[in-house]
Amino acid sequence: MDTLKILCSKTHEYALETDSNTYLIGLTDYAIEQLGDIVFLELPEVGSTFNKGDMFATVESVKAASEIYMPISGTVTEINEEILTSPELLNEYQDEKNWLIKVDFVGDNEEFLDLMDYDTYREEVE
Repeated sequence: MDTLKILCSKTHEYALETDSNTYLIGLTDYAIEQLGDIVFLELPEVGSTFNKGDMFATVESVKAASEIYMPISGTVTEINEEILTSPELLNEYQDEKNWLIKVDFVGDNEEFLDLMDYDTYREEVE
């Protein structure tokens, strides 16, 4: 992953800016490692709007079911259909292909204050 642009939350989601105010949202590689083999994924519909901290998706693995929370506020503009139909690919992809949803950011810049850059996040979880 390009560690310069990835911002991570304490709940193990990431936001990766792709364009001005457009972000890919996904689970960090650490979260995927902890979940184990992922077997099911439920994602929101395009057009749904979430506030930072809202639960927006669920993921099930052979170990457990987990809720996924928004690291930033946004309106869903796209979902990763490949991951939705084949959630096991999350276990294989360790790069930008493992995103879950694309959002247009609708919050304010204060939302970024408690997010960590990827290197800091990795130090926190190790």
